[in-house]
Formats: sequence, structure tokens, C-alpha cells
Amino acid sequence: MATWLQSKWRYLFMFLGVQLVVMALLSREGYHKRVSYFISIFRKQENTASGTSGAGSPHARNHTGGDVYANLSLLDKAHGQGEDMPYCPKTSPLIGGPIHVNFPSGLTLAQVARKNPLVVRGGRYRPPDCEARHRTAIIIPHRNREHHLKFLLYYLHPFLQRQQLNYGIYVIHQAGNYTFNRAKLMNVGFREAMREEDWDCLFFHDVDLIPEDDRNTYMCDANPKHTAIAMDKFGYKLPYKMYFGGVSALSPLHYLKMNGFPNNYWGWGGEDDDIGVRVSLGGMFISRPSVKVGRYKMIKHKLDKGNDVNPRRFNMLAKTRQTWKLDGMNTVEYEVLSRDHFPLYTNITVHIGTEAGLHATAPSPKIPAKAPAKPPVEAPAKPLAKLQQKQQQHH
Repeated sequence: MATWLQSKWRYLFMFLGVQLVVMALLSREGYHKRVSYFISIFRKQENTASGTSGAGSPHARNHTGGDVYANLSLLDKAHGQGEDMPYCPKTSPLIGGPIHVNFPSGLTLAQVARKNPLVVRGGRYRPPDCEARHRTAIIIPHRNREHHLKFLLYYLHPFLQRQQLNYGIYVIHQAGNYTFNRAKLMNVGFREAMREEDWDCLFFHDVDLIPEDDRNTYMCDANPKHTAIAMDKFGYKLPYKMYFGGVSALSPLHYLKMNGFPNNYWGWGGEDDDIGVRVSLGGMFISRPSVKVGRYKMIKHKLDKGNDVNPRRFNMLAKTRQTWKLDGMNTVEYEVLSRDHFPLYTNITVHIGTEAGLHATAPSPKIPAKAPAKPPVEAPAKPLAKLQQKQQQHH
């Protein structure tokens, strides 16, 4: 009987011991959870109080992103004197990392203009409190995409201001109803932008792509730069190694080395790959930001009317090595029909002809009566002539 009682008490003590251990472990885990909870609240309050929104903050690492206009309230609206202003820092203190992108209904260009009071006529901007280290022109090929354009301008202006750039935005509008030619419009944009200012970098930007991270700097590199490396439509991955579409950047010397862009890709597809091949043939490489930084959201839309798939694109690509020196910046012809300096951008409407030539089909542009057609542009602008002389000196 005594032996049975001892065994019973032994099992009882063992059971109680196990219970105590379990309770201790649960209590310890709960304690850690409570401590972690209060620490997270403290850090959140600390970040809010100090205005932390830099690239290294937890908020920046979250790709839901923040308001693209958040840091611009720090800017002084009064421009200082250029001679007295210091150069802007090499890394802008206004950069905040990931940006939240959505497309609110009812947005107007007037609303965008009110949110960007420092942008002046023609879509030009320079930092008010320091001398910009970089001068960047944004070239946007365009036709009948006003709905997309207002969203791009809504995000692009503050995006560029946060990088402390001296910049200008040019919309190159193809007149008439003939098949769209994106690459030829980019050639036009390069020439016309360089006529206005000696830009040191030119970004060629599709109207339906919105950048999602302002660490993706709109400045040129030593080699041609492809910035739209991670689009949402491709699952935020580079579709293939030589892809050069969406958004890309060239310095004027890069542009000359590759003879600009092809003029004979009418319709959708092929010109991006041709341009990528030209980069290689010009003795250069494609540089890119990281996948985490070079993120873009595409405004969803159907294939544009007048921009059908180019059925000849693959045959043309196969001949790029033979044609790139014969077709490009040295052969582009067009007529400037109007140049309008709007509050948020400079609009240049051009007639670029057809596959049969510049005057094979009469244009049918919608232009103001006060803007007569100008003769075809053939001679390079003065900044281009200077660049060509520099290039000859290097060879």
C-alpha cells in the first residue's frame, strides 16, 4: 500500500512540474510579444516625430511606398541668386525611396499644376535653394494619350524635384492618323530639346509608365541606361537581357555614337530591340539600377488605334547591323507644326510623314491657325554640331 502511495505522489509531482514548465514558457513568450509590441509602437512614434522617410527606413523598404509630394513642403518657394547658391548635395536629402502609385479619378492638369508651384512655363524646374548638378530633359513620344499624360505628370514632377534636378519635360506629339512611330518621335525630341538647352542627359519615357522609387535617379551613367528594369506587367522582372524598352537614358555623346534611333519602325514593336543592338554596335554597354529600385507601374490600356503590331519587325531587326549607320539621327526628317509652352510641359506637334517619305501623304494635323508649318528639319542644331566635333576629336 505504501509503495502504491509513493508512486502516486511521484506521478503527481511530475505532472505538476510539467505544468509549471509549460506555464513558464508561455509566460516568457507572452512577455517577449508584449515587449516587441511596445518597442514597435515606440519606434513608430519616433519615426513619425523625426520625419524619417529615407531610403534606409522601414517605410522605404515597404514597397507600398509613401506620398510622392511628402518632402516637397520643405522647399523654399523663393529662388536664390545663382551666383551665390552652393551646388546641391551629390545625394539629394529629399529622396524618400518607394512611392505609392494609384490613379485617382477626376484628376486634372490644373490640379497637377497647383501641386507643383515651382514648375515654370514649359515644364521647367530648377532647385530653389541650390545649383543642380545635373540637367535632364524628359522626352515623351505621344499621340491621343492625354489621360495617361496627366497621371505621368502628376508623379514625374515631384519625383524629379526630389532628386534636385534642373529638368524640362517635352511631349512630342505625332500629328495626323498615320501609323505611330515611337522611335522617330524620340529622334525629333532629342533634336528639339537640344535646340533649347545643352542638356547633359535625355530620358526617353513612355507615357504609361510611372516610376515607383525615387532612388531610381534620372541622371545619365557612363553607358546608356535602361531604368525600367522591373515593370509590374512583367512581374517586376527584366523580361530578357537585351530589353531596352519603357524608359531609357542617353547622354548626347551616347546618342551620337549609336546614330540615334531607327526611323523606319512604324507600329508597335521592334524599335526597343533595335536600339539595344545599336548600343552594343556603338561600343557601349547597358547599365541598369537594381530590380528593387527600377520599379514601374503601367497604366493599363488596350493597344492604341493606329499603333498596330509591326509585322516586319523581326526581318528589320535581322538587318540592324547593316542599317544602323544608314538610318538614324543622320537621316531623320520632319516638320514642326507647333510648339506650345504649357504650364507643365512643352508640347511639340510634328509631321513625320509615312513609310513612303515625308511628303508622300498630306498631313492632317489639328493645329492652331497661328502656327504655320515650318520647313523640314535637316541640319543639326548648334549643340549637336558641337557634339559631333567633340566625337570626331575622340576618333
